[in-house]
Amino acid sequence: MSDFTDAVLALRRRGRRPGRPASPMARREARWGYAFISPWIIGFVLFWAVPIAASLVFSVLDFQLTDPGATTFAGGSNWERALSDPDTWTALAATFRFTVLFLPLSLIVALGLALLLNSKHLKFTGLFRLLFFAPSMIPLVAGILIWQQVLNPQTGWVNRLIGLTGADATGADGIRWFDNPVLVLFAFSFIGLWGIGNSMIINLAGLQGIPTELYEAAAIDGAGWWRRLRSITLPLLSPVMFYNLVIGSVLVLQYFVVPWVLFGASGRPGGASRFLLVHFYQEAFVFGNMGYGAALAWLIFIVVAVLTGLLFGTARYWVHYGTERS
Repeated sequence: MSDFTDAVLALRRRGRRPGRPASPMARREARWGYAFISPWIIGFVLFWAVPIAASLVFSVLDFQLTDPGATTFAGGSNWERALSDPDTWTALAATFRFTVLFLPLSLIVALGLALLLNSKHLKFTGLFRLLFFAPSMIPLVAGILIWQQVLNPQTGWVNRLIGLTGADATGADGIRWFDNPVLVLFAFSFIGLWGIGNSMIINLAGLQGIPTELYEAAAIDGAGWWRRLRSITLPLLSPVMFYNLVIGSVLVLQYFVVPWVLFGASGRPGGASRFLLVHFYQEAFVFGNMGYGAALAWLIFIVVAVLTGLLFGTARYWVHYGTERS
């Protein structure tokens, strides 16, 4: 009833009733509203809508950055090349291999840290939250350079710690994280886990929004920690987990800065660092093939859109919202 009353009062304040033309005062208020949001509208049009439309146009042109005057209409040749180029499929395979490894790992670690920091039995939780979140505030390039030294075969901390177990992890025959196509994916994962503070904080906020009465009732019924986690925590936290899953999927499919800083466009070792966005950047801004690069950009967009659509399609089976009714 209060919502209906508020709506009626709002209409009266505007000086009109439903189905009747707006009064001069309402039109004046609307103009002022558009004036206040016009900076955002202008920014969206100039920096989002126009570039998106331009990239779609470029994808059907033979457009070279080094010679813009020689631009010609290419039709669908850029798209055909993108789909037939072996480098595109190599980049797609590398991207999905890393996605399969890192995405579940990051979600599990972020959730585990949130559960740990939400525990009432842990002391100094504020300090631990700060320590776990702080790395995400370090500039990414600086963090990459730090991890490059941490994973150094001779002097890196990781290899030295592994050497304490008796394994030969240092020296010429030590673990060379950046020279092995398989190990480099784990190196990328270590660097990625360095910055999961945002996901951890989001999970922690979701955990603190779960009513404690549910846990108390479950404990009275004799439910253990695992039972409470499986029957209360995970179902009620599923919207937050779904959000992290979607955002994480979009980000990992656009993985670029770490491989580019470490290896550039070389793709070493063995093409493992040649991700989709690296392939796009090399073609568009290194080689200057802007038309072909635009087609690759739209291909990446399609891949992200399809994966996001699949995730939203599966959400109905495992994401539970508090407003749902049976």
